[in-house]
Amino acid sequence: MIIETLSTFPAMYESVMGSSMMKRAQEKGILEFAAYDLRDWTHDRHRTTDDDPYGGGAGLVMKCEPIFEAYDAICGREPRVSPTGLEQPPTGPHPRFCDAALPKTVFLTPCGRRFDDALATELSREGRLLFVCGHYEGIDQRAYRLADYEISLGDYVLTSGELASMVVIDAVVRKLDGVLGAVNGAADESFVDGLLEPPQYTRPAVFRGEAVPEVLLSGNHALIDSWRRDQSLIRTARLRPDLLDGADLSAREREFVERCGIADEG
Repeated sequence: MIIETLSTFPAMYESVMGSSMMKRAQEKGILEFAAYDLRDWTHDRHRTTDDDPYGGGAGLVMKCEPIFEAYDAICGREPRVSPTGLEQPPTGPHPRFCDAALPKTVFLTPCGRRFDDALATELSREGRLLFVCGHYEGIDQRAYRLADYEISLGDYVLTSGELASMVVIDAVVRKLDGVLGAVNGAADESFVDGLLEPPQYTRPAVFRGEAVPEVLLSGNHALIDSWRRDQSLIRTARLRPDLLDGADLSAREREFVERCGIADEG
């Protein structure tokens, strides 16, 4: 998979993309990543990417011209034609993957679709993603013509789209085959089946008087799987009962939740 970002602070990605699973994914050749500086497609000495909003108001709005120019260059499009009919050479640097298939373009915005595990899975099936990251008061609405996806992390405000994109990228990349060490690592995580994960334990077996549940030490994997499923149901019903409506539960499991009386606990 190819993932690219377009933002005014590309250095923010160095730590996240150079560590842990993101670094390993690149070392294994599963992921190719590039962070582009939007300022490279500006034409004034101040490298301006924002301006005052039409109609007045607080804050600054990101300009659409550098975003469109960057997009054209990243996608390897032909040089633009000027009003005089003369070809204009592409501006900015030569992007790394301009000869690849066109990316699906992702805008991070409070107006977007709420990000969840299903959307992470959907994005992980794409071959190439380009994240356009806003800043300041927002992005000129005309730039959203480029969007294939508009995504929101939730009902709160972050300083920049770079932070939001890092969350999405991490959630997407860990779903790619070969990124996680365990064969079924991503398949066993919270939300994949609509439920939260069950509690997890490791050594020591007893710590400060609290013991690991005996079933996990039994070696009976069928019994362990059953216990984990029940614990997942209990945890979800207590902490995220909203997830139960969309979860794929058997009649026995729904009866189990109702019998425990936990779905209605306040």
